[in-house]
Amino acid sequence: MDQIKRALNESATMRWIALLLISTVMFSSYYFYDVYSSIKDTLQGELGLSNTDYGKMYGAYSFLNAFGMAFIGGMILDKWGIRKTGNVFIAFLTIGTIITAYGASSIFNNGGLGYKLFCNLGKNYTPALKMMIFGRVVFGLGAETFYVVINKVIAKWFKGHELAFAFAISLAFGRFGTAAALMYSPRILATASLDAASWFGVMLVLIALVCFIVYIVFDFKFDKSLQKVSGENKDSEKFRVKDLVKLLTNRSFIYITLLCVTFYSAVFPFVGFAADFLHNKFGFSQQLSGDITTILPFGTVIFTPIFGWFTDHKGKNASVMILGSLLLIIVHLTFSFTSITPYIPLFLLGVAFSLVPAAMWPSVARIVKENRLGTAYGIMFSIQNWGLMLFPYFIGKILDATNKNIPEGEPLDYTYSIFMLVGLGVIGLIFAILLKREDKTSGFGLELPNKNN
Repeated sequence: MDQIKRALNESATMRWIALLLISTVMFSSYYFYDVYSSIKDTLQGELGLSNTDYGKMYGAYSFLNAFGMAFIGGMILDKWGIRKTGNVFIAFLTIGTIITAYGASSIFNNGGLGYKLFCNLGKNYTPALKMMIFGRVVFGLGAETFYVVINKVIAKWFKGHELAFAFAISLAFGRFGTAAALMYSPRILATASLDAASWFGVMLVLIALVCFIVYIVFDFKFDKSLQKVSGENKDSEKFRVKDLVKLLTNRSFIYITLLCVTFYSAVFPFVGFAADFLHNKFGFSQQLSGDITTILPFGTVIFTPIFGWFTDHKGKNASVMILGSLLLIIVHLTFSFTSITPYIPLFLLGVAFSLVPAAMWPSVARIVKENRLGTAYGIMFSIQNWGLMLFPYFIGKILDATNKNIPEGEPLDYTYSIFMLVGLGVIGLIFAILLKREDKTSGFGLELPNKNN
């Protein structure tokens, strides 16, 4: 068995090819997640959306997952395995992007297929908003469970090797996707149209779909080799209720899950409004605002692998999460109450957004057994999605409520919307501190290096 494993997941070439293929889905899905972030004004203008409407559309991505679909997806993953689960949920991911782009398109809004039907479904939302919300819900259903698949793929191929570094590289692909969306959506809009900006994102998702199909070949060969020697098939182990009980009574897992939801809720919803925030507070153009916002994801592309390498070789996972949480609070306080050039706080936010994920995701693989990893990540993504669903709406709602008397065309005041995120940062910091304290008695060794010597 060891000989077979050395020929597969212990082969550096095989590990990194598998990671590259699976990470293309991270890039493309993150691109589409933020495809409208830096062209928010144009999207709202052409489709007649308020800030609250935009927040609802943005947060709709998380609706089903907040009510347990990512958790169910994680259990399905532990039962069905990577290939079957991946096929089902990447299909939802792809279909969701197509529906969303169609809802924003001139084809649909000029009376295309389904327009009349959506006109009659509820009177409070425009047909475009209803179609885009529907698309974002389907997109989120597929994407969040597929991220659980990606995490299990990485744990499967890299545990005992460059685990945190591999997680960090995969995350970097996602952050690069965000940066690319922020940069290229305004440029595509300037040279073509809103339609072109939307459908370009869909095209990237279709490319990622092909890459996943290629990955399936690698995964099949890996499992077949192991099964021939030992008769084992780790991906098909049955989910048991007592496995769930063990997870929910694991205080380290609880703390890391609560840190996950508070930290991500203070970052991803902010990114969805960041370009518009810069446009309003500092007077930058849409294109320049999108470019400046890329400091955050580009910073994570650089720093996440560095911090991943550090935790692989030096450890200090819990301490790294505390530092990242503290930086997050400082950044949002700076955005709320000062007029310091945004370059510096965005850079620091990029560092924070590298520190916490680089340490958090591989830590889960250390505190949870492999046959429960899908369920564990599913629980985390489900709870995380409550924040990703609600806080874009809260930001938009507060933005509308605190700018009622602002004349049309005048800059919007984001002070209170951003300050809300400071509170999330403080709560996340508390959970990070509790996690480090718990690690002293749990024996999981989160402060120890991830990589075996």
